[in-house]
Amino acid sequence: MNTLPFNAVTAILMIPVSAAALLALLPGYRLTARLNVVASALTMLAALSLFVTERPEPGPYFFIDDLNIVFIVLNTFVGFTTSVFSASYIAHELDTGRLTATNIRFYHAMYQVMMFGMNLAFVSNNIGLMWVAVELATLTTVLMVGIYRTHEALEAAWKYFILGSVGIAFALFGTILVYMVAQPIVGEGQDAMVWTLLVVEAAKFDPALLNVAFVFLLLGYGTKVGLAPLHAWLPDAHAEGPTPISAVLSGLLLNVALYAVLRFKILLAASPDAIAPGPLMMTMGLVSLIFAAFMLYRRRDIKRLFAYSSIEHMGIIVFAFGLGGPLANFAGLLHMVMHSLTKSAIFYAVGHIAQIKRTQKIAEIRGLTETHPGLGWALVVGVVAIVGVPPFGIFMSEFLIVSSTFARQPLLAIPLVFGLLVAFGALSLRLTSIAFGEPTGSRAPAEASYLPMYAHLALVLGAGIYLPPPLVAWFQHVANLLG
Repeated sequence: MNTLPFNAVTAILMIPVSAAALLALLPGYRLTARLNVVASALTMLAALSLFVTERPEPGPYFFIDDLNIVFIVLNTFVGFTTSVFSASYIAHELDTGRLTATNIRFYHAMYQVMMFGMNLAFVSNNIGLMWVAVELATLTTVLMVGIYRTHEALEAAWKYFILGSVGIAFALFGTILVYMVAQPIVGEGQDAMVWTLLVVEAAKFDPALLNVAFVFLLLGYGTKVGLAPLHAWLPDAHAEGPTPISAVLSGLLLNVALYAVLRFKILLAASPDAIAPGPLMMTMGLVSLIFAAFMLYRRRDIKRLFAYSSIEHMGIIVFAFGLGGPLANFAGLLHMVMHSLTKSAIFYAVGHIAQIKRTQKIAEIRGLTETHPGLGWALVVGVVAIVGVPPFGIFMSEFLIVSSTFARQPLLAIPLVFGLLVAFGALSLRLTSIAFGEPTGSRAPAEASYLPMYAHLALVLGAGIYLPPPLVAWFQHVANLLG
């Protein structure tokens, strides 16, 4: 059998680990920043190679299928572009004295550890190992959120740690319950934690215990997804941490927890006597959407504003997967990809804007399209895309989600559309004041790398105009796998 897939999976895991060890030892900002970019690029290439190599048979610890390839490729691509953005962003933080050389060495090492944790979660075939990987990714981001060592940053990191620990404890208890329900059927030992074995035998599991397990898993991993009312850590973490970490949190880390929820949703769906996971997911999704949409009107900090936008969109995605069916699942996958690309591009713009203006307060940022047209118009395009205006990709995914809801659950379409319109109004209102009007603040030039931001926006625009047939067929296949 072709051994290349094993090499690809090994590379996806070992490149970040090796890079993290090296980055922790190397002095000098420029060298470590470049190595961080190179390591992220190599990991992305290893992920892309999964498309052209034969896949390995599932093992007790790792496996590859059509679902996790979506997440792995998206994760490594955004991880790479964020590392490019991070190089210029962190250089400015060093020049202004907000970070020291030691802080930056730690930052780059933790960045690669975080990428390793997220990649490990995606390729894990063992539900216990997946839990460990999600916790590792969470702990590294906690450390990075508090890297500025200000009172606000440490408070945000502490809140993230406490609430994340509560969530991960729920997820651990749910994982233990899944092991308990599988043990009589699959047998003792690690076989009772291997997802590919569990999903085959799920119909024989005790449905009552499986139901309880899923409730804990949804609450636990839902905390990591940022679903209301479990979201309190997310706005603070976005506002106080470095902006590259805000981009990774919104664009990637939320997807890791979502992936775990989807895996257990598939497991529950394979048990005919278990509760339907859809209504629980749709309820939490709608609550998150409507709550975040109204909270957008009250935000005074630009990073907190887009943090609540992430809560809104994760609610839309969870609602789509809860609704289920080929169309809603397809739309949920597409929306997840488009949100990751768009929101990370927005944070790239916001990061450099905050550096130039020396503030994150919305009231002190005006007339960006006049003072910094490259950043200002990129932010305009990003916000237009994220609110679902055509011809961007998010318009297509939201249109498909609303159409599927009207067809299958017409009453739920009312709060869904209401939440979308409220969020549209809030972000449009904020965008008008930030991008236009009488300019305020510094007019210093932005020493930034615009390429990652423009590349993401171009992909989102291209996806709204034309999706290649192979990509559509692949997403349709994955949508069918989700049930």
